[in-house]
Amino acid sequence: MNPLPASPEQVEYVPDEQAVGDLAARFAASVQAPVAIYLRGDLGAGKTTFARAFIHALGYPGYVKSPSYGLLETYQAGDSNILHLDLYRIEDPEELEFLALRDLFNDQSVLLVEWPDRGEHYLPEADLVLDFDENHETRFIRCRFFTPQGKTLWDKVFGAS
Repeated sequence: MNPLPASPEQVEYVPDEQAVGDLAARFAASVQAPVAIYLRGDLGAGKTTFARAFIHALGYPGYVKSPSYGLLETYQAGDSNILHLDLYRIEDPEELEFLALRDLFNDQSVLLVEWPDRGEHYLPEADLVLDFDENHETRFIRCRFFTPQGKTLWDKVFGAS
C-alpha cells in the first residue's frame, strides 16, 4: 500500500481521550461512504476509543462494543452501514472469508479496521490510514491517504493543501 504521489501526512496530537473523540467527530462530520479506514497502533493506543467516538458522531446512539472477540460489529447510522473490525485475535487472515466482508462492504459502508496488517489481502484497500503512536508520553495520530476517496476525506478534515 503506497500513498498517492506527494501524499502529505497530518499529525494530530491527542493528549487525552477527549482529544481523540474530537478528532473522531471531525472525521465523522466529513466522511462519505464508501470508505475504508485502517486504524494502526499498539494495544491501548486509542484505536477503539477513536472508533467508538466516530460511530457515535455518525449518529449511532447505542452502546459501541469492542469487536475484539467477535471480530466484527455492525451499526446503522442514517444511510451508513458501519463495519467495525478488530483483527487482533485472528490467527489466519483466511478467517475473514467467513465474515463475508466482500458482501457486507458496499456503497453505503464505512469500514473501520483495527490491526489491519493481520488481514493481509482479505480487506478492501485502505482509503485512509490512521497510525496511533506516542513519543515521550505525548500521544499523536498520524493520518495519510491512499486513494482519491481518502484524499477527499483528508482534505475535508485538515483543509486542502
